[in-house]
Amino acid sequence: MKKALLYFLLILNLTSCGTSKSVRYIPDVKQYSLEIPKVNKINDSTFSFSQNYLTKNKQQLWELYIKGNPLQLGYNNGALTQDLMQKQEEIFFSKVEGFVPSKFKQKLLRGFLKWYNRKMYLNVRDDYQAELYGLSQYSSDKYDFIAPKFLRSMYLHGAHDIGHAMQDLMMVGCSSLAVWNENSEDGDLLIGRNFDFYVGDEFAKNKLIEFVEPENGIPYMSVSWPGMIGVVSGMNKEGITVTINAGKSKIPLTAKTPISLVTREILQYARNIDEAIAIANKRRVFVSESILVGSANDKNAVIIEVSPDNFGVYKVENSSKIFCTNHFQSEAYKEDKRNQKHIVESHSEYRYEKLQELLQENQKLNPKKMAAILRDKSGLKGEKIGYGNEKALNQLLAHHAVIFSPQKKLVWVSSNPYQLGEFVCYDLNEIFTDKRLQNGKFAKSELNIAKDPFVDSQEFENYEIYKLMQSEIISAIEKDDVLLSEDFTKEYQSLNPDFWLGYYLAGKYYFKQKEYSKAKVEFEMALTKEITTVPDKENVEKYLKKTLKKLK
Repeated sequence: MKKALLYFLLILNLTSCGTSKSVRYIPDVKQYSLEIPKVNKINDSTFSFSQNYLTKNKQQLWELYIKGNPLQLGYNNGALTQDLMQKQEEIFFSKVEGFVPSKFKQKLLRGFLKWYNRKMYLNVRDDYQAELYGLSQYSSDKYDFIAPKFLRSMYLHGAHDIGHAMQDLMMVGCSSLAVWNENSEDGDLLIGRNFDFYVGDEFAKNKLIEFVEPENGIPYMSVSWPGMIGVVSGMNKEGITVTINAGKSKIPLTAKTPISLVTREILQYARNIDEAIAIANKRRVFVSESILVGSANDKNAVIIEVSPDNFGVYKVENSSKIFCTNHFQSEAYKEDKRNQKHIVESHSEYRYEKLQELLQENQKLNPKKMAAILRDKSGLKGEKIGYGNEKALNQLLAHHAVIFSPQKKLVWVSSNPYQLGEFVCYDLNEIFTDKRLQNGKFAKSELNIAKDPFVDSQEFENYEIYKLMQSEIISAIEKDDVLLSEDFTKEYQSLNPDFWLGYYLAGKYYFKQKEYSKAKVEFEMALTKEITTVPDKENVEKYLKKTLKKLK
């Protein structure tokens, strides 16, 4: 109780000083001309305003094209995607409410967010602030109690950073790779990435592919979600690509520049790797992140590794392939103890080795072979490690997967579910010219990559049922009034028999029910499987030890 009171007083103290200016802050947008969009609804899935439009393709991906000055970009984006953006906001904040159900704690959290983000606006470019301001005019009134619309929009751009830094949830366990010369079929640069950012299936449902033609800078495309102006995966018209992979961060004391706005700036203003490095080096970030940058003009790829107090660039020597998971590789981080510990304890190194293994098996990659690598669900040497295991490249939770061919200006974007649906091809050479207006469509469908047959398998159907049953077993562990039958746990495990987590959760459930003999069997079974991380394995061992004590 004393600790809780101390925590409360600390929050009150923090939130009462130094936040009032940032909470009232509104960017100055008077310098920009503005035409308030009047959206023309063509049908339920196609909307337009002037030369800006939003449509949904047959693979259920939303495609948005916007152009203009920063303020106009924000307004055009917001006006066209308003319903989608408000739905996305609702999904995100209801998820937060699920994590923090107590109204009192929610109030503390709101106070903490205001304090934590108090300096973010000082680290965001003025033109991006103007764009966010325009976008935020179409946000819902429902969440004004959390923060004013503009600030809320900015907070959401730091959610990726805050998620993995503050709670170390590893909601982001991404994998990416680039190949060129002898490692690609035609010798051109080819890049693939899985963006394993998971906020639930509902959040991933409305994927948004944005084609942006800014007043200043280079036109670019980006794959993310409604309400996002930052970039997590994207390519510009010059053939610069960016993808981000979270690194191991210490808990930062204050938010600075969200990483997705750093990568947005690279796409908008960089024409080669040196320009990308210079942009990343001048921004102050608040988490550790790897940015894989590909360049058509350099016919090369590097990894820019940023953190609050360090900066490094990893370039491969005498090689034409580069891999990126969730640990740093540059000389700048060789002595970084946090990074070293992360390599040993997490699933990052395992996925890195899997990428190496798959490239040896699939030489001379083309887009179709790259898609097969991104969809791979097995462990090292083809071992069955269970569906949903974060040691796999395809963890069956990806928000999206993307394949870039920078020299050809082609990009393939996965459709639901995860990275298993059809990869839709887009040609930036056509999209950012009058050809797009002539043929009236975005996709270059004849180059699409077919869906993974796994989608239609019994195993996939089982996995989807397994996920639903998992939420029930977690609920039974957390609540006293939920009891499960013996048949339930057996059926649950049979749907995904190679995954350690099913046995661990069953063990925790039986331990709670004081059925220690059954718990022992489950924990011992979990230890025979490929457990995701060292801390996870230690947790299983700890529970087994407690169970054995109870049985004495």
